Amino acid sequence: MQHYSMNRTATRREFLQRAGLGFGSLAVSSLLQQEGVVASNTSTINPLARRPAHFAPHAKAVIWLFQTGSPSQVDTFDHKPELAKRDGTTLAGADPKTGFFTTSGKCLKSPFKWAQHGESGAWTSEIFPNISKHVDDIAFVYSCYSQSNNHTPAMLEFNSGMIRQGFPSMGSWLTYGLGSENANLPAYVVMHGTKPRGGDPIWSSGFLPSVYQATSLDPRGEKPIDNLQPPAELSGQQQRTLLDVLKSANAVHAASRPFDRDLNARLESFELAFRMQTSAPEAFDLAQEPQHIQEMYGLNRAESKDYGRQCLIARRMVERGVRFVQIFASCPNTPGGAVSDVPWDGHNDIEGNHRACAATVDQPTAALLTDLKQRGLLDETIVIYGGEFGRTSDSQGSAGRDHNPNAFTTWFAGGGFKGGTQYGASDEFGYKSVENRVNAHDIHATVLHQMGIDHTKLTYRFNGRDFRLTDVEGEVLHDVLA
Repeated sequence: MQHYSMNRTATRREFLQRAGLGFGSLAVSSLLQQEGVVASNTSTINPLARRPAHFAPHAKAVIWLFQTGSPSQVDTFDHKPELAKRDGTTLAGADPKTGFFTTSGKCLKSPFKWAQHGESGAWTSEIFPNISKHVDDIAFVYSCYSQSNNHTPAMLEFNSGMIRQGFPSMGSWLTYGLGSENANLPAYVVMHGTKPRGGDPIWSSGFLPSVYQATSLDPRGEKPIDNLQPPAELSGQQQRTLLDVLKSANAVHAASRPFDRDLNARLESFELAFRMQTSAPEAFDLAQEPQHIQEMYGLNRAESKDYGRQCLIARRMVERGVRFVQIFASCPNTPGGAVSDVPWDGHNDIEGNHRACAATVDQPTAALLTDLKQRGLLDETIVIYGGEFGRTSDSQGSAGRDHNPNAFTTWFAGGGFKGGTQYGASDEFGYKSVENRVNAHDIHATVLHQMGIDHTKLTYRFNGRDFRLTDVEGEVLHDVLA
């Protein structure tokens, strides 16, 4: 290898050799950018910088209350009197293999009392006495369906649009498309007690740069985010100096590896973690909230304190500019055949299971809607509530319900959704969606639209193909929008 002195004037041959290699590098870099192998310089300066929407948004943030394990639509919000009339009789068209196990083929009525509420007259089950007070702020979609009758693939679908791993979740896509509103907190936060079935891949950033990955935390402990506190012997200035040296060394390394899409993301993650050391503890400090607010969220009740804490933190997060917050429901008591990572999974006893789970989420969910509305935040915050699929209208055993991907209910509030709306329908038994059927792509397209994004234009080139959250499908549900 030849070495050239910095003090010697280069010959014309040497100059052309170096310049030619430089032009070649520029050409290769440009081609790699066009093929999506490397990102352009403008996207690597700060991958979390705020970016403009495609059009004026109706909402600034999303809080997704994911009911892990899947509530039964016919025991919560989709009232079916005919199912009660036909209790114990053969369910016409029932497939014993609809669910994950085998069902009886016999109609199972809801064990709960039902009533209409609000000016809209929406029906709700007795297990939701608090949510029922908000039906005029809620847009109910009764005609959802999914591809899989298995928890993990179905949760992947409703988060990423695909039933297999490796694809970015909606929170990651929104962060990629819009950037962050707060440089000192994550743009995308996931909260859970017990991790849901499937774990981290559910909220993965997939093939997007890892800077768009969710920050996952369990807010039940004193330190919700792991490894955020610096060593006691390290002062703030010492840590800043170490990070500056690390940043400089990594920047040199990154410059020599333009094809590595994750290096700049890792550099930004170091900086975000440093800034979060002061911002995150304040955001999670619920002692700052008045006692009546804590009690409104159910923090004084054993059944609801953990979920209530998550809902209250979610409100504090969106107040501070966090764009996407997702809560995966957990329940301190999971009877009826369920286990802790899928609490709404009432295979054996739908009444016992759903009473317990509703006691966990009803008060905090209603408190979140009330709190957001009182603070003027509901108009700009989309609240989503629902599970990964529904449950069968015929029984599993004598009193349980199996998985049912053919029909379930999801509801939306705030963020430009039309309160009091009742959209779509399942059949008279609640077994299959039959009117204005809605899948995950439609839900994603609608949420992106309310956030100011045309879902057909939010793309990312990977392995020579332009991918999007909604793949080649998705229709905006204009009928549920104000």
